[in-house]
Amino acid sequence: MANLRDVRLRMRAIEQTLQVTKAMNLISTAKLRKGRRVLQDTEPYFTRIQKSMYDIVAGAGFVHSDFFGRKADEDIYHSAVVVINSDKGLAGGYNANVFRHVESLCATLKNPMLILIGAIGYRHFTHTPHLILENFSFKSKLPEVEDAGEIADYLIAQYLWGMFDEVHIVYTHMYSTIKLLPTEKSILPLNAETMRQELNQIETKKREHHTFEYIPSAAAVFEALVPLYIKGLVYGCMVEAYASEQSARIAAMDEASKNAEDMLGTLRIHYNRVRQAGITQEVSEIVSGSSAQSEE
Repeated sequence: MANLRDVRLRMRAIEQTLQVTKAMNLISTAKLRKGRRVLQDTEPYFTRIQKSMYDIVAGAGFVHSDFFGRKADEDIYHSAVVVINSDKGLAGGYNANVFRHVESLCATLKNPMLILIGAIGYRHFTHTPHLILENFSFKSKLPEVEDAGEIADYLIAQYLWGMFDEVHIVYTHMYSTIKLLPTEKSILPLNAETMRQELNQIETKKREHHTFEYIPSAAAVFEALVPLYIKGLVYGCMVEAYASEQSARIAAMDEASKNAEDMLGTLRIHYNRVRQAGITQEVSEIVSGSSAQSEE
């Protein structure tokens, strides 16, 4: 009976775990759909800003701005790496893949310093020799434009002040629900050729050079658009990473549910065998006792 009781307790614990994994799967599915919908709704606005910036650079010629880079002493050159990870675990190898990508990227940069978005990354990189400049945490909620604006303002202010000379962002791009790959993108300094290539990927036709009149000047309009462009880029990466995290958690919870169901099935077979053996033994004892009484 003690063995049966232990098996029943284990089965009850696995059934409770199975309920949790299935509930987390449903929650992550709803969050994934919402995240993709929000990204699709806001993407045209930031794409329009990107197009306007490229029109200024292509039509007005080179715009003199610190956002295109500045001369820096090689000995004091610093690179900032913005790392987008999660505030919660239970997402399979989602965070570990990002960490490996960051480690390989930092090995190629000069004097890298980290700007972290997510509590898991902060706990990981505090045990590494990398310098952590800042840490942002948004409690696993769907990123908002204001959140991206806060990070973008920080990056621009520190870049213009001279804290670092280039900025990279590492996030997870969701090519499909089963293909999630850590991706690196350069934010600052800006590059007109990179902007053109990005626009060509968005538009089916090649973007032509347009001539516009900018008031008060092309440079002033450009300087006003850059913060919006950086905010849109950071926001897009954050939402993409959020959707990737939910997709990774869905896969992890599917696998956990499958393992729980397999364990539950094995325990049920074991429970039935032990129970049947106990019943057989009791019947045998009753028959033996009855036979003994008949002989007497």
